[in-house]
Amino acid sequence: MASRHVVAPHRLLFAFKPRLSPPTFATRIAPPLNKKTTITRLSFSVSASSMASSPKKVLVPVANGTEPLEAVVTIDVLRRAGAEVTVASAEEQLRVDVCHGAKIVADALISDCADAAFDLVSLPGGMPGASSLRDCKVLEDLVKKQAADGRLYAAICASPAVVLGSWGLLKGLKATCHPSLMEQLSSFATAVESRVQVDGKTVTSRGPGTTMEYAVTLVEQLFGKEKAEEVGGPLVMRSNHGDEYHMLELNPMDWTFDKGPQPQILVPIANGSEEMEAVIIIDVLRRSKANVVIASVEDKVEIEASRKVKLVADMLLDEASKLSYDLIVLPGGLGGAQAFAKCDKLVNLLKKQKESNRPYGAICASPALVLEPHGLLKGKKATAFPALCNKLSDASEAENRVVVDGNLITSRGPGTTMEFALAIVEKFFGRKKALDLAKALVFTHP
Repeated sequence: MASRHVVAPHRLLFAFKPRLSPPTFATRIAPPLNKKTTITRLSFSVSASSMASSPKKVLVPVANGTEPLEAVVTIDVLRRAGAEVTVASAEEQLRVDVCHGAKIVADALISDCADAAFDLVSLPGGMPGASSLRDCKVLEDLVKKQAADGRLYAAICASPAVVLGSWGLLKGLKATCHPSLMEQLSSFATAVESRVQVDGKTVTSRGPGTTMEYAVTLVEQLFGKEKAEEVGGPLVMRSNHGDEYHMLELNPMDWTFDKGPQPQILVPIANGSEEMEAVIIIDVLRRSKANVVIASVEDKVEIEASRKVKLVADMLLDEASKLSYDLIVLPGGLGGAQAFAKCDKLVNLLKKQKESNRPYGAICASPALVLEPHGLLKGKKATAFPALCNKLSDASEAENRVVVDGNLITSRGPGTTMEFALAIVEKFFGRKKALDLAKALVFTHP
């Protein structure tokens, strides 16, 4: 009979609740006209008819050294809401080398956007990316005009202090940022420790671990509470923001790595992969100092993910398959999962991984659409995206956000990816390192 171990048994595991309410994410401050009034509803559109007839336009600038998780999660969530998001490079070329060895291809250069009007400009953090954004004169002029025209502008992590503060755009406002920059922020604004802070038409947030809350708050500011709930529900976000993460573990076994001084991990990507899940997994694992290989199953290294974010792999799967790995982990996304399931080379790698009792895992659509049909869940408990759990042969533990069964790890969706990635860190390096990383990410309370 399988042994059963629930990590952190003092607290219940959280099942998917389809309509979480985003207003709990942000602390809101009323516009200056009446500082005692709590904002319950904000709209910055000219009229209801114009809101219905034309999409909201959003600018997300990126630079070398931008935090990829903060950029990609924001882009993905806003596009889910129907916003027309332009990813603009502050460099001289569209391809941007963001933090942790990741690469993103922008839609345009910042210079191409100088005369455009946006309903929202959202600045990701990351260093030295934030400094590059601060020093971009075209972007500075654009955001200052955004503020002067009374339109939304936002920033996360380093950028509230490094960018907005230095441009004088936080005067008289309450704002937050990464914990390490709070002292610097306090010279520009009233610094608060909210995970997400809304003051008038300015939104700020703390770091990678608060990005999804930040992004859903931006949806609420642009489209209203109902749209934010509609977008937030399928993300499978957790309700206990800031608390320790938990996983269900069955048949505990040690995950070891003998390929080198750090775990060797393969993360395949394909056209249609869920970019949030891929980037969060890669970002968190590389922060833990694991050696992560991003491999495209397509015929070129650049792929277009499910929400049209263009990611660049390290190599093609043909090359990556020549190596052996301590873990193979699949992001979700319907199109990406379907591509994985049809890729014989990847399926064979996964089967060899299972047969040799080495760890493998998947999230969202991939447990149901890749692992299950190829017999890779046989005799295992697993979870998947809620709407696909009926495809699992054994869904008895599917309500858990992260399930580890021996050498298999599975999880539910974009909003559980951080917990999923941290659970992988815990299995290789121990819970203390995972919790320390969670605090550094501001996923849990610092």
